Amino acid sequence: MKLAIIILNYNSSADCRKCIGFLKQQQGVEAEIVVVDNRSREEERKAVESVCKENGCTFIANNENKGYNAGNNVGLRYAAEKGYEYTLIANPDMEFPQKDYLLMLAEKMQSDEEIVVCGSDIIGTDGIHQSPMGKEGNWRNSFGWIKDILHRKQKNEAYDFIDNHKESHYCHKISGCCLMLSMSFIKEIGFFDEKVFLYCEEAILSRQVEIAGKKMYYLATAQAVHRHVKSDKGDPVKRFKAWGKSRCYFIDRYSNDSWLGKQIAKLSMRMYVMVFTLYNQLRG
Repeated sequence: MKLAIIILNYNSSADCRKCIGFLKQQQGVEAEIVVVDNRSREEERKAVESVCKENGCTFIANNENKGYNAGNNVGLRYAAEKGYEYTLIANPDMEFPQKDYLLMLAEKMQSDEEIVVCGSDIIGTDGIHQSPMGKEGNWRNSFGWIKDILHRKQKNEAYDFIDNHKESHYCHKISGCCLMLSMSFIKEIGFFDEKVFLYCEEAILSRQVEIAGKKMYYLATAQAVHRHVKSDKGDPVKRFKAWGKSRCYFIDRYSNDSWLGKQIAKLSMRMYVMVFTLYNQLRG
């Protein structure tokens, strides 16, 4: 079975090296690893290009960083031109201890033509499950963050927004850090929506699948590790503002809310960002 793997790199050459090392050990599939560099620093770009040469991977350098979806689209268009049926999208900080991980996801998609996005169990280094995610709410749920702030819950097995991670099932949303896509579906929707720079990609993809009348599937028997460290990702306020902006775009473009409902939901997001910003400023 032949498929493509896209890793979008941004100043993460060390992570890329480890991720490629895991992927090269996959069995039962013939996979072309495509690393798209999203305008990293020169030394990082050269480092990841060297990793690709060492491991026989395809390297594509973007001239500018237009964001997560746009960067992945460069790799997806390459995979489409090569005629691949399925493509795995993986963040550089993913690890794949199961050597039949790719095979399990691809075989599940082959067995059911309704499935156009397939994901696995994803755990962080803290053991917390990160996929699958629950269904998107509407404007009536938009102020739920106030309750979350006032009554913060301790994470046990999974985050509050995670659906049943113990059993395989059709699901509403898959974590964007690692998922397998049907290339015929991706071409049908015109590739990922590039209007968001970062964040809310999963919510947008979920709605695109729903609109197309297709399915997402969560495969509990497959598991990958997301070695994500939040403290390494820069200013949390800047990242939260970026999330709020993307969330407002999702509400405008993809939610089923009425015009008034959308205004209420966006007002809630702006309030949330303001409270988060103020809180971090008071912390110093």
